[in-house]
Amino acid sequence: MNLKAIKLLKEKNLVFLATTMKDGSPQVSPVWADFEDDHIMINTAEGRIKHINVLRDPRVAISIVDQNNPLDMTAIRGVVEKIIPDYDYLHANKLTKKYLGLDKYQFRRDGEKRIIFKIKPEKVFVLSELKPSQE
Repeated sequence: MNLKAIKLLKEKNLVFLATTMKDGSPQVSPVWADFEDDHIMINTAEGRIKHINVLRDPRVAISIVDQNNPLDMTAIRGVVEKIIPDYDYLHANKLTKKYLGLDKYQFRRDGEKRIIFKIKPEKVFVLSELKPSQE
């Protein structure tokens, strides 16, 4: 995958995940993500709308914008190859450290079961290097 896209995923940038509703309409969720073993890893909870959508149709789209430069962005289309249990919150804790600087996931709910979408990128679009005009 493109190095610029990987850099955006590894940094503290919010990721927007698009899934498809049963009626074919798009659904978008802001999520935390990381990149490992050539896959995008997104943490969510069982039963959420994005989980239900992915069970029906594993194709997804992702958009990432650098928090410090809105002209530094990428869009990725891919497929959820695997849904991995994160019931021990190890991945959720890792993302909490990355995004909030805290050691433990702070939003745990009774009965919630965390899962990880393991997404294989298939098409990657990276905006060429642009910088805002100083005029």
